[in-house]
Amino acid sequence: METEQNLLPLLRRCPLFEGLSEEALRDRVLPRGTLRRCSKNAALITPGETVDWFAVAASGRVQIMQLFADGTGSLMDALGSGQVLGAELLCTHSRRAPYYAIAAGEAQILRFPGSLLLEEGGGLTEGDRAAVCRALLTLLAQENMRRHYRIAILSRRGLRDRVLTWLTMQVRRRQTRTFRAPFSREELAAFLCVNRSALSHELSRMEAEGLIRFRKNEFTLLSAGESQSAWSALE
Repeated sequence: METEQNLLPLLRRCPLFEGLSEEALRDRVLPRGTLRRCSKNAALITPGETVDWFAVAASGRVQIMQLFADGTGSLMDALGSGQVLGAELLCTHSRRAPYYAIAAGEAQILRFPGSLLLEEGGGLTEGDRAAVCRALLTLLAQENMRRHYRIAILSRRGLRDRVLTWLTMQVRRRQTRTFRAPFSREELAAFLCVNRSALSHELSRMEAEGLIRFRKNEFTLLSAGESQSAWSALE
């Protein structure tokens, strides 16, 4: 778990603050933050909530979820240490959340008032605030692209097609055929909107057929032909 002593390194690796100096982080950003500890399954954001803050995940994982009346859910994203929660909501007119943010286990977040980003005199110099706003624009663009890719994945009807499309996207982005997935098996099933048992069974079949190798959350995509086929519908 994070402590007050190592929150400064946390901010240094956060992409939102990458343009700021050590002095700015120590003297103008860190004093505005409040470290909050969250128990497993704690809801940090709920649908309809007005969010006037943002946070940096300090330890543990935060899942961005859509939960449905029948008890099922769809995982939109999973945030780890150094990643930003809630900043996109500050840029909307209503600031009302359309999703749940849930602690996947014991977690900590470093929470800041939205005024730090958006208001003159909120704590940053105008030069620092401009640098943070540029970084925020990049983060929002990257989030938009992740959602575009997820829509492309979910447009694939078959389970294998969804898995191959997701694998191919990871390989293209990382430029290596072997990679560690950012999700647990349960999270990956929720991200792909499929049953976990069915996903595990399909992964085993794909390995037996020589399409992939995997161990826990490390994957190797072996078949160039299949991966190219899966990607072709997206290009």
